[in-house]
Amino acid sequence: MILRKRRSFTIGLNLTSMIDVVFLLLIYFMVATEFRRAEASFPMDLPAEGRNVEALLDEEPLVVLVESAGKFTSDIRLQIEGPWEPIQSLGELKKFLRANRADGFGTGGLFTPDHPILIRPSSETRWEHAVAVYNTTVQSRYTNITLGKP
Repeated sequence: MILRKRRSFTIGLNLTSMIDVVFLLLIYFMVATEFRRAEASFPMDLPAEGRNVEALLDEEPLVVLVESAGKFTSDIRLQIEGPWEPIQSLGELKKFLRANRADGFGTGGLFTPDHPILIRPSSETRWEHAVAVYNTTVQSRYTNITLGKP
């Protein structure tokens, strides 16, 4: 009797086709890639450490509403449009305007000296009261002041 040896079969992967696919992918990505320089940098002027940064408001005018409550200069009702605290007198208006003026030297004011301020009297407001508010605004060193129509 003739005995034949059984050959053991080895299972393996055909690496030739795998290498072909890898090279094709490599060529594809090399052709499809854009080679650019590094990202451009934009110069910025940042404030030095320890200095105050001013937060200025937009150029919408600060509107001061004026009403007369009597004949005397002290008989005046004032209101500033917006989220501001109520103002009772010309002294408080001057204090508010001076406290919120940014002079460019590190003070934390909200308004520059040329920020538009609109003084709007009501239809019954006496002329002296509107002029008193105008003078108070000028004394607070603002330059862009307008008297609006009632």
